[in-house]
Amino acid sequence: MKHQIANLLSAALRSLTGDGQLALGQLPQIQVERTRDPAHGDLASNLALLLAKHTGLKPRALAERIVSALPSSDLVARVEVAGPGFINFFLSESAYRSLVPRILDTGPEYGRSKLGAGQRVQVEFVSANPTGPLHVGHGRGAAYGAVVADLLEAVGFEVHREYYVNDAGRQMDILATSVWLRYLELCGETLRFPSNGYRGDYVWDIAATLHREHGDAYRVDADEVFCGLPPDAPGEGEPQDQGGDKEAHIDGLIAAAKRLLGDNRYRYVYELGLNTILDDIRADLAQFGVTYQEWYSERSLAERGLVNHALERLREAGYLYEQGGALWFRSSAFGDEKDRVVVRENGQTTYFASDIAYHLDKFERGFDRIIDIWGADHHGYIPRVKAALQALGQDPNRLDVLLVQFAVLYRGGEKVQMSTRSGEFVTLRELRREVGRDAARFFYVMRRCEQHLDFDLDLAKSQSADNPVYYVQYAHARICAVLRQAAERGIAIELSPGACNLELLLEPHEQTLLRTLSRYPEVIEQAALKIEPHQLTQYLRELATDFHAYYNTHPFLVEDIALRDARLKLILATRQVLHNGLNLLGVSAPESM
Repeated sequence: MKHQIANLLSAALRSLTGDGQLALGQLPQIQVERTRDPAHGDLASNLALLLAKHTGLKPRALAERIVSALPSSDLVARVEVAGPGFINFFLSESAYRSLVPRILDTGPEYGRSKLGAGQRVQVEFVSANPTGPLHVGHGRGAAYGAVVADLLEAVGFEVHREYYVNDAGRQMDILATSVWLRYLELCGETLRFPSNGYRGDYVWDIAATLHREHGDAYRVDADEVFCGLPPDAPGEGEPQDQGGDKEAHIDGLIAAAKRLLGDNRYRYVYELGLNTILDDIRADLAQFGVTYQEWYSERSLAERGLVNHALERLREAGYLYEQGGALWFRSSAFGDEKDRVVVRENGQTTYFASDIAYHLDKFERGFDRIIDIWGADHHGYIPRVKAALQALGQDPNRLDVLLVQFAVLYRGGEKVQMSTRSGEFVTLRELRREVGRDAARFFYVMRRCEQHLDFDLDLAKSQSADNPVYYVQYAHARICAVLRQAAERGIAIELSPGACNLELLLEPHEQTLLRTLSRYPEVIEQAALKIEPHQLTQYLRELATDFHAYYNTHPFLVEDIALRDARLKLILATRQVLHNGLNLLGVSAPESM
């Protein structure tokens, strides 16, 4: 409805400029908003206030001219000029009633638009290191990213969903070494597992696969592995004054694994760990309703020469310099707090160099807008990435980085403790099995991404009005139950065409429900453009509240056939909007509960 009112205002401006009453060049983008107070109408525009200075007229006088030039429309009951020059529109009852047949006719397409047609958007999300299973923190980023992508697609953007696979670097070497050490233990070797190794049960499982398929072929005497290594940091329960360096110790173990296994056997262990975990991540995300157009390999950046390409571009632009044997990017010239290393003293490129190459490639692939969804701990990383893009001649404003705060689990009122490296964490798979995919997806996007999320496991499983996803789904199921009741009573549901009988919807609950249904396309548009999925969850809860109040007050299967027809149309339109909204959230719309 906002777009229709905007079109009426545009027509009025064209009329006024056409007959010489106003001198305007290009027509402005017209803003129309919902009013907060029904006394001020349904929709309002500040158009006259925005154009007053340009036209040389007082805002109120200009507003009156615009109103006088408005074309007649069945949509509008009356128009008023208020305050300093606001134009308030009071919509006709028939305007709201006409929504019902439109919703029923368009079905799953109701609320969708072509607003972003012709624009390509890349959404990169999750991108967790393949060093372990996805945990509940990754789950929030997965749900958030998936809904953002679906919302953008719903308003016409061409969306490319991408997962950046960190399949290179030190963390992957730590994983491969951890797997090999567990394998040695399965071979009968006795060793002290490094404090900085990966300790989860999944590491044992990968090691068991290696042992089952290759026996002792990868076995080396443990004393040989640990010979001459820097001492590890003291473990839990050990005296803390013994010294030791856990980083140097694990790096020594990595070097020993590569030396003792040789390139081929080490690469096999490395790939076994990577592929096992990556397959697990793919399966977890698919079962969570999250899919991608592309899984982008970090290693491919180097293999295709993209890292060298990006660094050469920076060198040519004069933003690289050598110091202390390393190569530095002059990111401080673009607002970063300090310059950043892109090539270490040993000649190895840094993670940051790969990220520069990856983001340059995103731009060179022709995306109009790029959205990165990262964990909140990456906050300091944003200025340096944008600095690199600016240095490369790209517009950093085309990159939006959204930071997702960690989700904190509570069970029985107690916080669930987690530690990724030690393996003591709740996986996304465990969460899904405990509360279900629907509750997890809904709960994850109920807050702004930058807000902390307290995830109450008991609430998510409860079948009560306090559980928001249950409350919304129950509204959908209740409408389906009404149809079953009609069938049981032998009432044939044959809806009249178009808007027939809808003039009988006079009850306050019916008027409220019609007005809430009318807001759905606006909510989808705003949630997409502002990248705020929580707007949709809030709307669905409001719609469910309006329906439950209607259900509890008025019978639908009444004797009056015309009234029954009108009420059934209204609740079927409500069911469609509930279904459409839940579908965008990746949540099911059950027919019975």
